[in-house]
Amino acid sequence: MMIDTQPFVGQHCETTTVGTLLGQLGIHLSEPMLFGLGEGLAYTIWKMKTMDFPFLGGRIKPDLITENIATNLGLLLTVKETTSQAKAWRMVKELLDAGHVVGLKLDCYHLEYFSQPTHFAGHYVAIRGYDDHQAFLVDTQQQGTTVVTSLESLALARNEKGPMSSRNRYFTLAIDPEHPQPMTRETLAETVTTAIRKNAATYLNPPIKNLCYKGIEKTSREILRWYDTSNNVQEEFATTAMLMERAGTGGALFRNMYRDFLQEAHQLTGAENIKAAHNAFVNIAHDWSQVIALFEQVGATGDRTYVEQASELLKSLAKQEQAAMQLLL
Repeated sequence: MMIDTQPFVGQHCETTTVGTLLGQLGIHLSEPMLFGLGEGLAYTIWKMKTMDFPFLGGRIKPDLITENIATNLGLLLTVKETTSQAKAWRMVKELLDAGHVVGLKLDCYHLEYFSQPTHFAGHYVAIRGYDDHQAFLVDTQQQGTTVVTSLESLALARNEKGPMSSRNRYFTLAIDPEHPQPMTRETLAETVTTAIRKNAATYLNPPIKNLCYKGIEKTSREILRWYDTSNNVQEEFATTAMLMERAGTGGALFRNMYRDFLQEAHQLTGAENIKAAHNAFVNIAHDWSQVIALFEQVGATGDRTYVEQASELLKSLAKQEQAAMQLLL
């Protein structure tokens, strides 16, 4: 069976999944708008002893974008997890049979359409149908948007353990029948303003120095140490550049996406502070692209000079982002 719904075409897995679920509810918003309503902008530098090199992330924790979108749009979000693979599939199958598209969180390593599988348990897809052997999914544009994988591989992906995993997590979105919120230009403008302020407040008050503008500043120092201690400088910096630019971030570590959200937000609200912040993020996104290009040069040449240049640019970016988010607060 296949639910007749329009797949969302997106670059980031969580917003693509949420966009597909929202489409079934008759709510059609751009991916930058979803990212902004999800209060998604952040920054993380994360390094554990078991990791060869640091992870640099540009968004808030997995699951939070979905939760924030549901809260800001006044929707009912239902989330379930279970350790039972049989129960996990039975519950999703019942929802599909009832005509509901379902969001899944899983480890993309097991999905058969991934050409270069790697373990990442924070991946999202929407499931919109199945037959006796296969599941019909919606994934990012990079993966093909409408894709198919076997039911066996889907079960493995959903039940995987590891960092960021939520075993067999699935979720649905619904209109709240007791408090429906009609989507008008005025109500969306109010919702956007609220989301912007909350995102800015969170960004400007990081609980630890690994996060947000403080994390960017820390990264400016850590990449020099990383270069000096790495056993495989070129591969590690090249891989990081690829993850920052092309692994579902919308480019420039989600800054392109937030820049475009602010442009839409200004068109909705007419707020001058949002316009000024948008202009700031035009430069911020450009500078992040430059950092990524410098990482690519390290990957190509192994030359420390490019790391030093990236370090200086990151110091500037920390200040730029702090100032831009202060405008939005």
